[in-house]
Amino acid sequence: MDYDVKDLGLAKHGYMRIEWAETSMPVLRLVRKRFAKERPLRGIRIAACLHVTSETANLMQTLQAGGADVRLCASNPLSTQDDVAASLVADDNIPTFSIKGEDNKTYYKHIHSALGHQPTITMDDGADLVSLLHSGRTTHKIIGGTEETTTGVIRLRSMAKKGVLKFPVISVNDADTKHMFDNRYGTGQSTLDGVIRATNRLITGSTVVIAGYGWCGRGIATRAKGLGADVVITEIDPLKALEALMDGYRVMPMEQAALIGDFFITVTGDLKVIRAEHFNAMKDGAIVCNSGHFNVEIDIPALEKLARRRKMVREGVEQFVLANGRRINLLGEGRLVNLAMAEGHPSSVMDMSFANQALSVEFLVKHGRSLKKQVYPVPAVIDKEIARLKLAGMGVKIDKLTKEQEKYLASWEMGT
Repeated sequence: MDYDVKDLGLAKHGYMRIEWAETSMPVLRLVRKRFAKERPLRGIRIAACLHVTSETANLMQTLQAGGADVRLCASNPLSTQDDVAASLVADDNIPTFSIKGEDNKTYYKHIHSALGHQPTITMDDGADLVSLLHSGRTTHKIIGGTEETTTGVIRLRSMAKKGVLKFPVISVNDADTKHMFDNRYGTGQSTLDGVIRATNRLITGSTVVIAGYGWCGRGIATRAKGLGADVVITEIDPLKALEALMDGYRVMPMEQAALIGDFFITVTGDLKVIRAEHFNAMKDGAIVCNSGHFNVEIDIPALEKLARRRKMVREGVEQFVLANGRRINLLGEGRLVNLAMAEGHPSSVMDMSFANQALSVEFLVKHGRSLKKQVYPVPAVIDKEIARLKLAGMGVKIDKLTKEQEKYLASWEMGT
C-alpha cells in the first residue's frame, strides 16, 4: 500500500486515540453502522484533504465502511497527529500521506498522492486539493466534492462566480450543525487550549484582541471572557461590530487595539490583518497567533523584516525582538494555533461536522451528476437529521407539534 507517515511504530497509540474520540461521536457511529449495512459508497473513490486527527480517522473509517476507496492527506502542515496517521495505515489499510511539520514541497506532494487513485469524490478543508485539481488535471470523472471550512468556501464561490469550477461542491461549513457548533464551540475552546498550552500564560486579567467576529470569533470571545479576559474585537463589518458591542465587548480598529493587547488572535479568513504598523505599536511580550485556515492573516514577512533578532523560546513559540527592543511572540508559525499547538476541536462537535461530510458524500453519489457546477448548501433534511441524532445520542428529547398546532401554523385564515 502506498503511504507516507512519520513512523508506523506509533500506530498503537494512534489506535487508542481514535478509539477514545469515537466514544464522543455517536452520530457518526450511527451513520457508520448504516453505511456498513447498506454500502452506499461502493465503487466510489474519495480523495480527502483534511486535518489528520483522531476525529478525522473516524470519518475515514465511516467512509470505508460505506464501501469507499479512501486516500487521505493533510490540509495543513502542522495539524497532523502522527500516531493517528500511522494507525490509519497499519490498522485500517487507508493510504495516508501526512507528516506533522512537513515542508511546503512535501505538503503538495502529499496532495498529489491523495489524488493518485483518480477520485470520483473530493473532500477538502481549505480548497487546496480542489485548486490543485483545477490546475491542469482531468476532472471529468469527478461527481462532486465537499468543503469543510470558511476559507475554502470563499475560494470555491469565487471559482463558481468566475465560471471555472468544474464540478459541484457541497459547503459542509454552511450547515447549521457545523458552523453554529464546530466554528463557535469547537474553535472557541480549542483555540484557547492551544494558546494556553503554548504559553502557560494567565488569561484572566489579560486583554485578548480578536480579529473577526464571525462564528469562530464569537466562540473565542465567549471562552476568553469566561476565563476572565478583557476582550476587544476588531471588525470591518458594521453589523458584526455592532453585534460584538451588544454582546459586551469593546470594539475598535486594530491600530488602537495593538496598543493595549496582551494576546492577539486572528480569525478573519483574510490576509495581513496584523501588519508592520501594528507590530511596532504592540507592548513588550505581546503574543500573536492565528486560528484562521491559512497562515496569511499575520504578516509574518513584515515581522521578520522588523526583527533585529529572533529565537525559539518555547516549543512552537518564536520570539521576534524589534528595533525598539520590544518582543513579539508568534505561536505555531502563524498556522492554526488550535491544531499546531493543541489537538483541535473536541470530538463531540466534530461528530456533527463529519456526519455532515459523510451524508453529503452519500447525497453526491445519488444526485451529484444532476447538479450544476456550483457551491451548494448541505440539504436541510440532512442538517436536521444530524441535529436529531445528536440529541438522541445525548439522551435529550424535545416536544412535537400537535395536529392543532400544525394546522394553525399552516393556516393564514386563523388569527386571534
